[in-house]
Amino acid sequence: MSAVRTPPHAAVMPNTQARSPQSDSMPRSYGELEHRYGPRVHILDNPLLATALVHLADPKVSHAGLMGHLRMIYRALCVHACGCELPTTEAQAPTRMAERHPDAGIWCGTALDPTHEVVVCDIVRGGIVPSQICFEMLNTLLPEQNVRLDHLTMARVSNEEGRITDVDLSGSKIGGTVAGRTLLLPDPMGATGSTTVRALDHYREEHGEPERVIAMPMIATPEYLRAVLDACESLVVYTARLDRGLSDAEVLASVPGEHWDRERGLDDSSYIVPGAGGVGEVVNNSWC
Repeated sequence: MSAVRTPPHAAVMPNTQARSPQSDSMPRSYGELEHRYGPRVHILDNPLLATALVHLADPKVSHAGLMGHLRMIYRALCVHACGCELPTTEAQAPTRMAERHPDAGIWCGTALDPTHEVVVCDIVRGGIVPSQICFEMLNTLLPEQNVRLDHLTMARVSNEEGRITDVDLSGSKIGGTVAGRTLLLPDPMGATGSTTVRALDHYREEHGEPERVIAMPMIATPEYLRAVLDACESLVVYTARLDRGLSDAEVLASVPGEHWDRERGLDDSSYIVPGAGGVGEVVNNSWC
């Protein structure tokens, strides 16, 4: 496949071209939910994914069933997010019909830029499976030397009173710089946003400035969106569902983001409501 690189799309993506960059109102289109969180937030509006999330969060779901739903959700998120956000090229590629039709049997169109480099970050432990899915999908489409999988281990450090005072990242495996690359953060539960922000801070302090950051929580809260959007101007969010279940009735009846300051998706223990419980524990079958 031959290609000539076009400039990476920064603020205007295929699913935002008809929208005013000054407007915070995102109309429903291209399978995304209407909201007021601004152009960097993309909430998928897909009944199949909604159904998969219902089954995944069912207290009676088997582990095998849960893993199947998780993989389905992250394949869909990866296709949607990377198709919208990664740089593209105008490409030509002969098909098997080119032998019979040398001129007409050549496909011409827009494809991913094979020269662009992508780093997928596994935030242990909830992100182990989602990150592997994204890494393997991209590794089948882009040159393997241009796709990397990092592993970020975050161990909480507590003081004598048991209060968390810091995060230890010493066990992490980071394969190099992220400067000029796209950084994917497929961590399933977008609750407070603190994990995403800490991961991003570590990369930017130690490993360079990524060209673009794609946060891919399976479920996100309004609190998460505010935290991660404030942390990095080059960050966009793609999520399969927005949860704000502890908001009052008036807020729940409004378009998401209309009353952002009154929306609440976290309980006092920072768990998402309605949410899916402790996904990291359930996915790994380890309650610790």
